Amino acid sequence: MLRRLPVLAFLLLPALGPAPARAAAGAAAPIVAASDAWARATVEGQSGSGVYLRLSSREDAVLVGASSPATDKVEIHEMRQVQDMMHMRRIERLALPAGKTVSLEHDFHIMLIGLRHQLKPGQTLALTLQLLDAHGGHQTFALEVPVRPIDTPVPVRHD
Repeated sequence: MLRRLPVLAFLLLPALGPAPARAAAGAAAPIVAASDAWARATVEGQSGSGVYLRLSSREDAVLVGASSPATDKVEIHEMRQVQDMMHMRRIERLALPAGKTVSLEHDFHIMLIGLRHQLKPGQTLALTLQLLDAHGGHQTFALEVPVRPIDTPVPVRHD
């Protein structure tokens, strides 16, 4: 029975509604806050998708990874134009300066690789971000990310 409890709790999370983060009881408040997080829906058989969001940190931090039970692998990606051609590449770390909002909507995003099932609009995707705080300590930040339709545009850039 005790082994089933975490699975049961995981299945009930969507019924509680999306939450920006879930900290363990007694744990310190997360150093980051996420806003406007969403994942792009997929078609049957599609093996990859993206998660878009904005992250704000109350102290200097670094995003160093992510994971999801819905995928084989999750990576931080950078988009860059080189000689009139857009290139996407995996990056190891993304700086999150204290007091600034970092957009993972255009130049950066979270790439979901090896999806285990189709992402359908209205579902939520469990995503855990791995961070290094200003003191080199490892922290995790759990999100329940809503899945939006495949044709949802990325928000207009304001820079």
